Amino acid sequence: MNLTPELKKKYTKESLSAREAQRLAEFIAWGPVVFQASRLMIKFGILDLLRDSHDGLTREEICEKTNLSDYAVKCLLEASLCIGTILVNQETERYTISKTGWFLLNDPATRVNVDFNHDVNYIGWFNLEESLVNGKPEGLKHFGSWPTVYEGLSSLPEQVQKSWFGFDHFYSDSSFPEALEVVFKKHNTRSLYDVGGNTGKWALQCVGYDNDVEVTILDLPQQIKLMQDNVASKNGSERIKGHGINLLDKEAQFPKREGGLDAIWMSQFLDCFSMEEIVGILSRAKNAMTKVTRLYIMETLWDRQRFEPAAFCLTMTSLYFTAIANGNSKMYNTEDMEACVAEAGLEIEEIYDGLGQGHSILVCKLK
Repeated sequence: MNLTPELKKKYTKESLSAREAQRLAEFIAWGPVVFQASRLMIKFGILDLLRDSHDGLTREEICEKTNLSDYAVKCLLEASLCIGTILVNQETERYTISKTGWFLLNDPATRVNVDFNHDVNYIGWFNLEESLVNGKPEGLKHFGSWPTVYEGLSSLPEQVQKSWFGFDHFYSDSSFPEALEVVFKKHNTRSLYDVGGNTGKWALQCVGYDNDVEVTILDLPQQIKLMQDNVASKNGSERIKGHGINLLDKEAQFPKREGGLDAIWMSQFLDCFSMEEIVGILSRAKNAMTKVTRLYIMETLWDRQRFEPAAFCLTMTSLYFTAIANGNSKMYNTEDMEACVAEAGLEIEEIYDGLGQGHSILVCKLK
């Protein structure tokens, strides 16, 4: 395993004292209620009030401002003290927000993760054990009977969809400006397949960046309909087309483009599949490629993260794939992805790191 320096420092040697380790063990044991209490401190506006107060607030003042009972406020404040999101002045009994509470409230990634975990994952993770044993997303059943979340995405409750897409777009959108430079500056990209293009956000970025590029989105038929509705009447939409395909169908081939194809784009896509499935998808992509085609794989490879909290978030996200998404995929490391690329008959020409929220782009070509 080829870890970045900070990850090596964190994951290869013990860094906690016995007391710190015991505290962390209890934090894990009470993890579900730690999450919910902290989420409610946000939802009820208590952390907002504490952040915006000049010298803190008393419990009575918080009750008055939130219309919550003294019992409810007391429970949340005492729990939050122990969690570490707030502080108290013993002399004045006024509460203030801590550094951890500030990040919980203000860090965009953390807020996206809170919504995603509550709305999409929380109930389903109760079935994580069965998902790991059976290799199926057993936690998805409380939403519907689809084999994967992707077939049911358009039918999920509105708030669940909002949090799912909020999570998905947050981590990809921040890398788009740099990714466009990679795709369009080095190679003369005029035709591009956007594989797993979802709602068409990347396709719109492409046609807005380059007036000559034509984009074809390859995705499930029901997702193509969502995409078409989303891009309709937007600038450059006439250069965005859809091709319905079940990418898990081993017989479903990528369309051959007359005159050849310049680029194939896969952003936060391959992590939705097992390694065996990835090899199959890349092999079929290879069949649509020529010697000038470049295949761009953009992923948040957890072992390439500069900062440890990012690696933590990514390895936890793997368990979303286990219990909710499909039961057999994860956030991969570099070694895994390199193995899939090689087995599919491709080779990595170049790797770009540090795009947006910790993305890397693997530029692949025919061997």
